[in-house]
Amino acid sequence: MCKIFENTLPKVTLFMSTKKNQQNSKLILAPMEGVVDPLMRDLLTTINNFDFCFIEFIRIIDALLPERVFYRMAPELNHDGYTPDKTPIRIQLLGQHPQWMAENAVRAIELGSHGIDINFGCPAKAVNKSKGGAVLLKTPEEIYKIVSCVKQAVGKEVTTSVKIRLGFDDATLLDEIVDAIVSADADLLTIHARTKRHGYRPPAYWEYIGDIQNKYNIELVANGEIWSKNDADRCKNITNTTNLMLGRGILALPNLANVIKLNATPMSWHETTLLLQKYSQLELQGDKSYYFSSRLKQWLRYLKLQYPEAEILFEKIKTFKNKNDILDEIQLSNSNSNIAK
Repeated sequence: MCKIFENTLPKVTLFMSTKKNQQNSKLILAPMEGVVDPLMRDLLTTINNFDFCFIEFIRIIDALLPERVFYRMAPELNHDGYTPDKTPIRIQLLGQHPQWMAENAVRAIELGSHGIDINFGCPAKAVNKSKGGAVLLKTPEEIYKIVSCVKQAVGKEVTTSVKIRLGFDDATLLDEIVDAIVSADADLLTIHARTKRHGYRPPAYWEYIGDIQNKYNIELVANGEIWSKNDADRCKNITNTTNLMLGRGILALPNLANVIKLNATPMSWHETTLLLQKYSQLELQGDKSYYFSSRLKQWLRYLKLQYPEAEILFEKIKTFKNKNDILDEIQLSNSNSNIAK
């Protein structure tokens, strides 16, 4: 399926005046593993005007995965690759073998994914130990082989995007990494503006994205530390791109995309508790209801960054095991916020 690769990477022309595939501003929902599952994608795309969203990565090792794996991770494929609110989804793959990545990319497209995304940014130790995710940032040649093989397999008409960090330990290889991705003919590049070593510690180093934007002929998406409209505006100014990917920030402020895109009013706590109630009802109906309390508490840890009331609710339910007790406290918080209006 893939051509024989040379030992050296082809070099791209720097300082292009016209950006490849430059289109209108994009707002993208990030593929946060263990967080942005199908239910969360449904909720967040319903209340925000996202252009598209990535699913949690599918781990590729040494096989063509059965279709059921793709449908389990992305049930939206049963509906032509759209969330219930008609936001297109894109399958994200993580792996180190070009041939298997390519074969699984073809399968994902055949099943209805709106493009393919390749993950070179995951900082998880378990993933990196098995030579996936951010560890590949140490070897730009391997990144080139994977991206090139996937792109050849799915064809020019299919959008192939890539997500990276600035590097593994530092950003010294960033130019080589981006050069490899552009040389492999990727269509879109999302840069999380931290290294693997940085993890998720602030700040995000947006200036590196701005430097890349000035050098390479590829459409860029900026990611990292976007918690408010003010952050979004500063990020756009520094990175010189209007394309943003929202991750933890939208967990803290659930309608952040529309606050940025449409100048919408941030959701009140009363509106947020209604969303929590809807989430709880749907989660308890699903096949992951066993994890309901831990998932809800995880979300509240983000919400309390934006809402003082979320911290109060979290403190009340953090030791609760009974689901009905948790639901009662959410209802009580909703009632109290309604009275306070």
